Amino acid sequence: MTELTRRYGVAVGGIALVTLMALLPLLNISLPGILPTPTYQPGALAMLSLAMVFAALALSYNMLLGTGGMLSFGHALYFGAGAYGLGIILENLGVPLWPGIVLALVGGLAISLVTGAISMRVTGIPFAMVTLAFAQAGSVLVRRNSSVTGGEEGLALETDHVPDWLVGVANTRNLYWATLAVLVVVYLVAVWVDRSRLGHLARASRENELRMRVLGLEPTRAKLVLFVLAALAASLSGIAYMLLQSGTVPRAVSADLTITVLVMVVLGGVGYRWGAILGGVLYTVLDQRLTVLAGSDAIAGLPSILRVPLSEPLFLLGTMFILVVLFLPGGIAGTAHTWLDGRRRGRSHDQLSDLEADSEENRTPVETRQS
Repeated sequence: MTELTRRYGVAVGGIALVTLMALLPLLNISLPGILPTPTYQPGALAMLSLAMVFAALALSYNMLLGTGGMLSFGHALYFGAGAYGLGIILENLGVPLWPGIVLALVGGLAISLVTGAISMRVTGIPFAMVTLAFAQAGSVLVRRNSSVTGGEEGLALETDHVPDWLVGVANTRNLYWATLAVLVVVYLVAVWVDRSRLGHLARASRENELRMRVLGLEPTRAKLVLFVLAALAASLSGIAYMLLQSGTVPRAVSADLTITVLVMVVLGGVGYRWGAILGGVLYTVLDQRLTVLAGSDAIAGLPSILRVPLSEPLFLLGTMFILVVLFLPGGIAGTAHTWLDGRRRGRSHDQLSDLEADSEENRTPVETRQS
């Protein structure tokens, strides 16, 4: 299979998957134990929409970690900048939704440029600590300025400036399509980054930054552009979260959310776009369903040695994360790629062996008899 054929197959498969996801609200599909309701009802659509929001956020973090090799503990700051930015702009400026979204993205751009330029002055663990410091500062600002951000209670969306078709449970279907569009946009940005000169520079810098400098290239500039693009994608995810939840809470800017997104990316497979999406969706669905399971009568009736751990969804998610790290070190996507590559190499080896056998057979001298 040539590279062009493989890319064509991936593109066709991706378009088919997006089409299926777009048609889900029109279909009556039930997945007991996974979806709370059939797919055309608000319960399932709301959960799938939230999963797509976090899949887009995980995809943006994968740009940072998988492509650029930058371990950040402050990525949630830009998610919160999008969510809180939109809420504050709509409440205080009174502008319509679409200019509000643009202004929120500009705010996320400005914050990422400043924090990114400062963070890029160091690398490795110091870089992670600086981003953590920015996330903590953002969390403190949000919690302490209750007159602007709502403090610990969070900030509700000012729906007077939002189109009616994006407000309320009755319009969950429209919100589902909006979050699907956000996920597609973030995915296309990730594809462009990976295939562009920027992505090549970022990956080369991740492998050996000193060699890049010796060659006269500017790895810091490339990493800063990648940092800002990932932050903008996170801000767009935050805007989708604000519209979907009709509000936001301080956790949206905390380092706790960044660690959760890191778990999603590691679970799916660092460096794999579809792995980040899978990790985001899988983590969100498990988190939602395990929370319901934890409060069920079935768990309450178990002996205490089983009831206590099974009633804590985070305990179960943490256990699953440990098992994945131990037995699937490349994450779900990394393990799948390794297995497929092994099969492909095996087929190539068999074909090569067959060709060598045919060649040996053709070289065998034919015995002739003279009469």
